[in-house]
Amino acid sequence: QVQLVESGGGLVQAGGSLRLSCAASGRTFSPVAMGWFRQAPGKEREFVGRIRWSGGETVYADSVRTRFTVSREKVKTTIYLQMNSLRPEDTAVYYCAAQQVGSPNYNFWGQGTQVTVSS
Repeated sequence: QVQLVESGGGLVQAGGSLRLSCAASGRTFSPVAMGWFRQAPGKEREFVGRIRWSGGETVYADSVRTRFTVSREKVKTTIYLQMNSLRPEDTAVYYCAAQQVGSPNYNFWGQGTQVTVSS
């Protein structure tokens, strides 16, 4: 079984920065990709960004492309989400997800971490 644990959320003023971490554990952890999603109150969960585990290629949602960066540390089986120039509309619960080899979708999810951006 794979476990994903997010950390680093909190309250920040608009224009500020936060870095989220997601640590993966499990003997069978062999991801194709890992990603970040978020869900704001009353809204559906949306894609934020992802990174391919082997080559490190990244993809981002248009709303965050110039402000957020996804990175990974393969040795620590950890990914990060560096969030700069935060806006009140970035307020959400942020989730980490992993797509295992052989799975067409993200099949493991973290518990989420709250990010609140005050205006």
